[in-house]
Amino acid sequence: MSTTLQPFQNESQSVSIGELTIENRVDQVELYGSLAITRDKTGLQRARELKAVLDATLAQLEAATDLPEQIELRPTDNVDNPFK
Repeated sequence: MSTTLQPFQNESQSVSIGELTIENRVDQVELYGSLAITRDKTGLQRARELKAVLDATLAQLEAATDLPEQIELRPTDNVDNPFK
């Protein structure tokens, strides 16, 4: 798994760590699913991958000079299933 997510830069990036999915948006970074960080080499790798994504997200937020107190989230678009 590559943690080359560029937080808040686009609407197209998504990474998975275990069963956890991290989706990029220009106004938020969404995390959903579950992640078991086990006490073994696999757990260590997963923890490092998660930390890399969170570190990149924090760096973007801390570098921003125009952060509002709170944003109003845009609703997601509903798209018809093309396979129906």
